[in-house]
Amino acid sequence: MRIDVLTLFPEMFAGVLGSSILKRAAEPITNPADPDDVRSPVANYHVTNLRDYADNKHQKVDQPSFGGGPGMVIQCQPVWDAVQAVEAMDDRPATRILLTPQGEPLTQPIVEELAQLPRLLMIAGHYEGIDERVIEKLAPIREISVGDYVLSGGELPAMTLIDAVVRLLPGALGHQDSAHQDSFSPGAKRLLDHPHYTRPRTWEEMDAPDVLLSGNHAKIEAWREAEARRRTEERRPDLLDNDPT
Repeated sequence: MRIDVLTLFPEMFAGVLGSSILKRAAEPITNPADPDDVRSPVANYHVTNLRDYADNKHQKVDQPSFGGGPGMVIQCQPVWDAVQAVEAMDDRPATRILLTPQGEPLTQPIVEELAQLPRLLMIAGHYEGIDERVIEKLAPIREISVGDYVLSGGELPAMTLIDAVVRLLPGALGHQDSAHQDSFSPGAKRLLDHPHYTRPRTWEEMDAPDVLLSGNHAKIEAWREAEARRRTEERRPDLLDNDPT
């Protein structure tokens, strides 16, 4: 998958895209048992500075809002020109995404849908937003929100969406079932995940559940399902509407 990001602050992405699972997904991986078996990167990232497409020597891309009020608005021209130029860099069709508080709430099913696509182009707005006319001209464009709150810009939401999507790409995780069993995922029946425990067996006079050390896989699975439902009932009862059972 190719992921493009248009932003005024490209330096914000270096640490996130160059760390952990996102870094691993963008690198070729060699099978330790077979040096000739090399997995190609499952994702590649391209971060573009919107200021590079400004039409003035000062690289200014924002202006005061018509009608008055605080804050600045990103102009149409640099956004439009950047999208056209970046999309022309690759033959794969790009699904355009605008990160905005006015968008549809991000959910795991949306992430799963996006993870099936060959290319995503994310636009991270800033200031008071982007001139509505270029948003309309870029249609079809999917507007996505990461929650009912406001951030300084779309950069952090873009990073969130990238992380959520990339970890679902085949080969991105060490064990693909990890993503399938996560909270909100099909393997978890769209519920919250069950509690997890590891060594030592006793810590601060608290014991890990005996059933998890029983070796009885049927009982372990039943315990995990019951705990997932209990936790969901306590913390997110609204999710029970999505439970097929």
